[in-house]
Amino acid sequence: MSAKKKSKKQSKKTGEKTAKSAHDEVLDSASRIWLAGLGAMAMAEEEGSKFFRRLVERGEEFQDKGRERLGEVRERAEKQWSDLGETFDKRVVVALERLGVPTHKEVEELNQRLEKLNAKLDQMKKG
Repeated sequence: MSAKKKSKKQSKKTGEKTAKSAHDEVLDSASRIWLAGLGAMAMAEEEGSKFFRRLVERGEEFQDKGRERLGEVRERAEKQWSDLGETFDKRVVVALERLGVPTHKEVEELNQRLEKLNAKLDQMKKG
């Protein structure tokens, strides 16, 4: 055989080997990609469950803190409302005193004095 024909046959064999090896590499690469995808899914499932549990725990903590904070705000609001009521009551009393309006206690004292005077008058009429 001539050197050219031998070279062509060797080239053809080398080309076939190269094509076969490229084909094997593509299959191997596709297989590894497939396995990596399966591994990613398994990890996502495993880590996803852990992550979900952590999210639930954080949510519970946040909810507890929110309730605690709400209780604190409610207590402050109740105290401020109470303080406001006391301040209002004091100002109303001062305003009524300025106007000369008698207090409940003063009216009661006057009623008791009237009852005593009426009793004395009744005694005087009988007597």
